[in-house]
Amino acid sequence: MAARTLIGIFLESVDSHHRADQFMRRGPAGWESIPAERARADVERLMLALRELGVERGDRVALLAENRYEWALTDLAVLALAAVTVPIYPTLIPEQCATLLADSGAKAIVVSSAAQLDKIRGVAARLPALGARIVMDDVAPADPPERTFASLLARGETLAARSPATLRAAPALREAAARVAPEDLATIIYTAGTTGEPKGAMLTHDNIASNVHASMEVLRYAATDRYLSFLPLSHVFERMAGFYATLACGAGIAYADSIDTVGRDALEVHPTILCGVPRFYEKVRARILEGGRARPAVERALFGWGLARGLARVRRDGARRGAGATRSVAALDALADRLADRIVLARIRERLGGRLRFGVSGSAPLAPEVIEFFDAMGIPIIEGYGLTETSPVICINPPGRVKRGTVGPPIPGVEVKIGDEGEILTRGPHVMRGYYHDEAATREALRDGWFHTGDIGRFDEDGYLMITDRLKDVLVLAGGKKVAPQPIEARLKNGTWVTDAILLGDRRPYVVALIVPDFAALEAAAAAAGNPAADRAALIARADVRTRIEAEIERVNAGLARFEQIKRFALIERELSLAAGELTPKLSIKRAVVAAHFAAAVESLYAGHVSAGAAQPAS
Repeated sequence: MAARTLIGIFLESVDSHHRADQFMRRGPAGWESIPAERARADVERLMLALRELGVERGDRVALLAENRYEWALTDLAVLALAAVTVPIYPTLIPEQCATLLADSGAKAIVVSSAAQLDKIRGVAARLPALGARIVMDDVAPADPPERTFASLLARGETLAARSPATLRAAPALREAAARVAPEDLATIIYTAGTTGEPKGAMLTHDNIASNVHASMEVLRYAATDRYLSFLPLSHVFERMAGFYATLACGAGIAYADSIDTVGRDALEVHPTILCGVPRFYEKVRARILEGGRARPAVERALFGWGLARGLARVRRDGARRGAGATRSVAALDALADRLADRIVLARIRERLGGRLRFGVSGSAPLAPEVIEFFDAMGIPIIEGYGLTETSPVICINPPGRVKRGTVGPPIPGVEVKIGDEGEILTRGPHVMRGYYHDEAATREALRDGWFHTGDIGRFDEDGYLMITDRLKDVLVLAGGKKVAPQPIEARLKNGTWVTDAILLGDRRPYVVALIVPDFAALEAAAAAAGNPAADRAALIARADVRTRIEAEIERVNAGLARFEQIKRFALIERELSLAAGELTPKLSIKRAVVAAHFAAAVESLYAGHVSAGAAQPAS
């Protein structure tokens, strides 16, 4: 397929595949399958109702909702009108929502629930451009601007009945879609990264459609696939790879109730593909290892043997590919690998539905050890790279030719080069039109025909891109040395006892770390030793806990230059959160915010100006 508009991708998919379970959602009686033809009719009905409400070409329509079937319908209906979807993360507070609605000049908003509607009711008086407020759930409208999603579909049904008789299904939708041009603006996606005010990246239909087609030349989803959607559709990565690309290939989409129910939902819908951010894969890995450690002695030993066999196979296969060897695996090794897979690894895969072909990871670098772990499980993780402003994919590791520690070569049609200070630059049909209402930021990002990513990287000898850090995230120590914190943080999180690590040291004499321990693992270890802690504060104050963390830091420090090494650390007694403003909606750490929230602990780490020796806990 080669549709160059997003609504065109949807219509081509329906016509080509006629999938009986194009969408799946959990209902009162279990999972409901929604055929492609019904989805097409629903999109037409919603489009007609929105048009009657006054939504026209170029109008902005905001979407404030969790992942669900109605999110997809709304997006497609808005796009069919050549209007512009403005997705808003459902985790944002009312003031943040108001900022985005005011900047975009949204004419209407579709929300998921009473809770999301209340956010908008509280700020609506300050948004004169905002008209219709539509709620997906069965919530009683409070005043005329408010309507239910069901009432719009019903009104659209009446309007659709007036369309002229034709042999083609959904004639009004097709007629509208034919007037949408590839260069039309499709969406404004607000992104602030880990610092700064929100900027609205303007992406056209062709920006995203070109990225869909180029990405699928590498990933090759199949019409027999089923995708489990749980990352926020407000995030361009999920929206492109988990929605438009899935449609383009004729695959089905099942909506998880939430990220917390992914394990349960995977067991029930048996997905073959999913997309996740590094934090998701890290947590899944930690949960599997924790479960293995908690088993009785015999089962624990069997789990360890199976995992060791899987890791040995992955490393052996990697070495053979690297050396260009063609000799076969020894018969005993091959037999042991099959036994390990059947007895141990297959049971682990069953916990994720038993049919996963691969996972895709984006948004931040994924530790090579995590990728190796999933390879050992028989679930390859395909790592890619991109940004909101690039629709989003720039590079993907080709399945079967994955190089751990890289994000792969550029996808077809995308150019990449390394600029000044090692910054990654890109150009091609995937690059945004610019930032909405922000010409200064647009000029800064788009220079000399290239988009400046703000990321630092290099190509290896095979043309695979390696991301080393963020340009603005580099720590410049007081002595002028530069430290890239993210790779060091990733190595720490790959250990047994660390959930999160935040390195600090900009304009300071040395590097320090704020550590969020893996509380579940530490509490289990304390209980097994017959010495449970009363609470988290008591747990992190224990000498044995600090000794474990010191060992993890020493392990990482051993591979670093002296100036890069972590000299002191402090333990944090809670996990970082979106609510506290310490994480972005895509779960990236806001380093400056974390440093401010734990300022007392940070200052204690520099008391006395320790300049050498092993990492020390704060006193």
